[in-house]
Amino acid sequence: MIKKLFLAIAALAASMNIAFAQVDVNKADAAALDSVKGVGPSMSKAIIDERSKGEFKDWADFQKRVKGVGDKRAAKLSEAGLQVNGKSKEGAAMAKPEDKAAAKPAKASKAAAKPEAGAKAAS
Repeated sequence: MIKKLFLAIAALAASMNIAFAQVDVNKADAAALDSVKGVGPSMSKAIIDERSKGEFKDWADFQKRVKGVGDKRAAKLSEAGLQVNGKSKEGAAMAKPEDKAAAKPAKASKAAAKPEAGAKAAS
């Protein structure tokens, strides 16, 4: 039971790292764009169609050319890992490496849980 719990925690931690992968709209294919939370097949098609007319210069250019992307949505997409020319949208909150490190203390709780499980088995 505990092994399954730790496996689930490890899988969750691994998926969080994948969620914060950075995807540049000027370089990504449709599958990479779809992997960003908030970008679906129709938006990725719109991005690729607009990009075929010329690369996006910055976030303002991206918002102007891709229908349905305003300031709020652009900020959410940037938070999810979307970038324009390698840059995140100004003012969008980004996950910091310290935030990812905060999940690591859960590993310390594994050590605390094991002796408890061993003590129950010994009883």
